[in-house]
Amino acid sequence: MHIHTISDGADSGANEDLVAVFRKAGVTDLAVIDGGTSVAERDYIDAENGDVVWFVRQFALCLERSIAAGRAQGDSVALALGELRALFLAQAGAAAMPLYAYPIAAMTWLRVRESDAGMAVDIYCVGDCKAFLLLADQSVLDLDPYVNPQEAVLQAELARMADEGVTSADARRERLMPMLRARREFLNSAPAPTVLCLDPRGPVAARERSAALPPGSTLLAMSDGFYRIVDTYGMYSTEDLAALCVARGLEAMLRELRAFEAGKLGSASLSVKRADDASAAMYSL
Repeated sequence: MHIHTISDGADSGANEDLVAVFRKAGVTDLAVIDGGTSVAERDYIDAENGDVVWFVRQFALCLERSIAAGRAQGDSVALALGELRALFLAQAGAAAMPLYAYPIAAMTWLRVRESDAGMAVDIYCVGDCKAFLLLADQSVLDLDPYVNPQEAVLQAELARMADEGVTSADARRERLMPMLRARREFLNSAPAPTVLCLDPRGPVAARERSAALPPGSTLLAMSDGFYRIVDTYGMYSTEDLAALCVARGLEAMLRELRAFEAGKLGSASLSVKRADDASAAMYSL
């Protein structure tokens, strides 16, 4: 068994991603957490590191404390968000935050279980991180085939702005801000939130499943910033990316991603942000 993780901030320098690994007897938990870029005009909770970084880091600490033997992943998340909410309320000025400023995050959490019957994984996903299983024959199983419905809306708006000659990332973001804020308010006020949020109005609507882990297979989890290699830039297929992560390592793939984004073929007209924080975790049997 081998665990390898990587997490890298994009242009802003503040990495709003986080990869957490927790281990206890017979169980390994790997969580890739991707904080949603703030759509607020300023930070309200943590002026030094930023509200999103605060949210992601504190949630990971709360999650670590909430994990206990026999506790379901959803129960651990609920306990962690409850503790995080209490920390939030203790912050000066927090009550003055508009709803769109409340931080959110996506998470893919893989719980690998070892037993005499073999290896298995429990998958808990909210938001648009990715999870794959690379088998010994080099085939790839998508463990969470989720498509963010908002992405099609964003791509349509970006295409419209490109037709109008709006190519600056700052200009695109300014034009999109009313829609982005409305979407953030919707996510934060949903009765069954589909992301990690600061004040959930009900149980988190996570996507959960379990799968056996055959000998010689490799688990991969990644943020959408890392998966841009496939779905934004088309540099590789999912199968090629998974195989290359194993053959070349996560660092090599991250360097290739950043080199592409730094070049002329970067994401100037393909996404809201020119580059995104990128994180991945790999568990090889």
